[in-house]
Amino acid sequence: MKKKILLLGSGGHAISCADVIESENKYLIIGLIDKLKYSKLKYPIIGDDKVLKKIKYKNILIAIGSIKNLLKREKIYQSLKKMNFDFPKIVSPHSYISKNSKIGEGTIIMHNVVINSNVSIGKNCIINTGAVIEHGVSIGNNCHVSTGVIINGDSSIGNNTFIGSGAVIIQNIKIEKNCFIKAKKLILKNVTSKKT
Repeated sequence: MKKKILLLGSGGHAISCADVIESENKYLIIGLIDKLKYSKLKYPIIGDDKVLKKIKYKNILIAIGSIKNLLKREKIYQSLKKMNFDFPKIVSPHSYISKNSKIGEGTIIMHNVVINSNVSIGKNCIINTGAVIEHGVSIGNNCHVSTGVIINGDSSIGNNTFIGSGAVIIQNIKIEKNCFIKAKKLILKNVTSKKT
């Protein structure tokens, strides 16, 4: 029997998350949490965040992206954690994840992702469609690795970092926390500033 899960959000990222959850076939989406009244998803919006205190279901996925505000997902995660929600990791069956890698709670691995050996991915992350994460990479909590990103071996990504679509990070690079890497950027040296 499938476990029940809620999605927090009902926009474009939620649509992609729902598709991965349906493909994984472990969870049954019972509804969406959003202040909006209408969604393109087939699932009902059961209310805004005020209803969370009354809900008996405890599995939830934060299904909002993080392009505009890198810290928003972290704040939502911490708030839901205090309310004793559980955050399953969601992994597309169309991705490859090495058995020697670790993925934190609340993280979603979208379709066609490759995660090689000895990778560590933190809590509440988005690893988006077609990303390639090579051996020995460490990714902190609340990170968003966008579509088609390549992170080469033994690099590390700090908490609350956004990496835009198609960016390439060469091997042994350190990106500090709270950084914003633009789409298609080639990263050849360590990043300490907030925007690159």
